[in-house]
Amino acid sequence: MTEKNVPVLIAGGSLVGMTTAVLLGQHGIPTLVVERHRGTAVHPRAALILQRSMEILRSIGLEESVTVKSSAQFDQDAAIMAVESLAGEEIAYYLAKLNDGVRDLSPSERLFATQVAIEPVLGDRARELGAETLFGTELVSFEQDASGVTAEIRDRETGETTTVHAKYMIAADGAHSGIREQLGIAQKGRGVFSNSVTIYFHAEVEELLRGRNLGVIMVVNPTLQGFFRIEKPYKSGFLAVHGLGDPKNPNSDVWTDLTDERCIELVRSGLGAPDIDVKIDDVMRWQASAEVSDTFQAGRVLFVGDAAHVMPPYGGYGGNTGIHDAHNLAWKLAAVLGESAGSDLLETYDAERRPVAAFTVEQAYTRYVMRAAPSRAVLGIEPVVGDAIIDLGYRYRSASILSEDVEHALHGDPREAAGLPGTRAPHLFVEHNGERMSTLDLFGHNFCVLTGKGGAGWKPSVATAATTLGIPVDLHMIGAADGPTDPEGSFESLYGVTSTGAVLVRPDGFVAWRSTTDAAATDRTISDVLTAVLHRERHDSPVAQNAVAEALPA
Repeated sequence: MTEKNVPVLIAGGSLVGMTTAVLLGQHGIPTLVVERHRGTAVHPRAALILQRSMEILRSIGLEESVTVKSSAQFDQDAAIMAVESLAGEEIAYYLAKLNDGVRDLSPSERLFATQVAIEPVLGDRARELGAETLFGTELVSFEQDASGVTAEIRDRETGETTTVHAKYMIAADGAHSGIREQLGIAQKGRGVFSNSVTIYFHAEVEELLRGRNLGVIMVVNPTLQGFFRIEKPYKSGFLAVHGLGDPKNPNSDVWTDLTDERCIELVRSGLGAPDIDVKIDDVMRWQASAEVSDTFQAGRVLFVGDAAHVMPPYGGYGGNTGIHDAHNLAWKLAAVLGESAGSDLLETYDAERRPVAAFTVEQAYTRYVMRAAPSRAVLGIEPVVGDAIIDLGYRYRSASILSEDVEHALHGDPREAAGLPGTRAPHLFVEHNGERMSTLDLFGHNFCVLTGKGGAGWKPSVATAATTLGIPVDLHMIGAADGPTDPEGSFESLYGVTSTGAVLVRPDGFVAWRSTTDAAATDRTISDVLTAVLHRERHDSPVAQNAVAEALPA
């Protein structure tokens, strides 16, 4: 038996686990990723990458390569719509073009891609940043104490076992998380409501598309309820089926008596082509459910992705929510490991992400019911909220957000966020060092203070914070002579400050604190605020209380 010592062990190396490894690597934290499968994804899941996830990929230098991979697989900016069959009647267009109505919100666009395309790109980047990735390796057991996690892993090919000593373990082991089960963490929600299947097939379907640019094709007819994804060059794709028979009273058990012949019948019914030649490549069974774990942290074990929350694949929120988990967690874990933050900072991961995940799960369930299983509406659903609000408008509440004493909703229109602490810092195109870029491109590694063109009064405070706390703090005065230019003149209104005000943005691009003017700009202001945000001292200490009181605008 061999032994390894690593800062972080990641159990699960698919989309979310590998994203976590990249983000930790970007912050200088090497990881060990173990994945029981012998390679990256073989099934093209996670077919929709939302704007916030694309922004995160942008921050780690992968936006362009993922876009290229995506373009090779799918037509971009395609429609999301419902049909009785691909060849038959159109029922509704939910989006005529994938990015309609959201292009102004971000430098990044939504796109269609799959884990088959994305995971190898993430794996390569993770290894570049110091991660070790072991495929065909399973987590056999683990235990934890106050100092870390000790785990046993096993090579499934050779049977060789290794003992891993890690400061923390991240559970990215999926919807049926063995780690979650061992720790006795329950889940709450809607439970399982369908024994579903995804049928991977080959068929000549280009003629049935009739020149339409279709990204997600929902099918509702008397035979089945589900959805298609068709890949270029329109000779293959998959059909996910979660209901059979009358849509008003469907049979949600698709597993029983499922043969290749039955799968061919289902594909033909969805295509509306009873005689088309169909070859079944594979069939994957899965359960449609909507649940959230009772906690996202158990000691030194933290949960991300499907191990923390599961949702039906309507809206494309599952994998994206997991990516957002990883982004929230990575900088916090890196700060704790690097001793620039107190360990209590990690408690804000659960406080911030679990309410957002619960909200997103319910929105995915609402879409599932409204679009594909109306018979479940009698059980109650949450009112539908716009996609941009779910993706870009969720808001954090925790001890690492200095809230201005304003009680705000868990979500809101990102166009109206106006730099409110707890919201994603708004996107604005600026020009910096001769380059057109987004304000979002200024975030990702360090804490960042943004001011208006008259914000020179904050320079001493930022310098003192960096020296006192021993961490880099970036300062950008938007519109000033030596700062990024603001061609649209929109910075102040977008961020809710005057020309002398300041906004503190966390490494994950969320606003932690702001002051509308420079009236609070003492040498100690930023360092006191960061002390509170990073849990360098307890929030109920007089120093922290005074820091918050003095830093907030009157």
